[in-house]
Amino acid sequence: MNTHTPKVGSVTLVGAGPGDPELLTLKAVKAIRQATVLLVDDLVDDGVLRYARRSARIVHVGKRGGCPSTPQSFIHKLMIAEAKRGERVVRLKGGDPFVFGRGGEECDALRAAGIDVQIISGLTAGIAGPAAIGLPVTDRRHAQGVALVTGHAREGGKAPDWHALARSGLTLVIYMGIARCDQIQRALLDAGMAADTPAAVICNACTAQQRHALCRLDELADTVRREDLASPAVLVVGDVVRSVSRPTALMPLLQIASAA
Repeated sequence: MNTHTPKVGSVTLVGAGPGDPELLTLKAVKAIRQATVLLVDDLVDDGVLRYARRSARIVHVGKRGGCPSTPQSFIHKLMIAEAKRGERVVRLKGGDPFVFGRGGEECDALRAAGIDVQIISGLTAGIAGPAAIGLPVTDRRHAQGVALVTGHAREGGKAPDWHALARSGLTLVIYMGIARCDQIQRALLDAGMAADTPAAVICNACTAQQRHALCRLDELADTVRREDLASPAVLVVGDVVRSVSRPTALMPLLQIASAA
């Protein structure tokens, strides 16, 4: 009788940060180097993959808000199947796995299948993107806190309570909000937020393609259309935006750096 027990591998959910490969943590680099299989999201910069071993199998499982994506259930099955084959799997995600990265869903699926899973946090675009243009999401002179919310509720799910958020006095950082910019702007204005509340849109944060625009809340949707701003992007609404100088708007990050 064969009593051999098949070796079960592991899965590590790794946050690759918002774009720039130099923003990877040392722990993330170590995990990528050790991986035998990498399942890579669409928003992960190609430069991150230079840390992968030559023999590693790289599978692109594109996930981008507002665009056709690999079904989440398929990704779960693929992670489980590869781990059960004994592979060291890295699920490589843009930003942080636990900030609008569906990391919680993936952990639940893996643990239900008896697969060991570890989490390596990454810089989320909602913090790093504003910082890249000199925008602190908290500043005691302007805001005592920050709310990270999604502008893209799942099908059948509830939208954020914009009335409560408008009254909170917190900086609002809105992920996946470009496609619903008109509705978000109207909801916040209807909730009583002042029309002249400063706002920012930051696209392709921490990459050579980074652009940003500054405006008032009541100009937000028109600004997105006029400047042809597109995902991936975060919207920032609140008084902290006053700390950003307007002359650098829409300049790529690398251009700003070279001019310094």
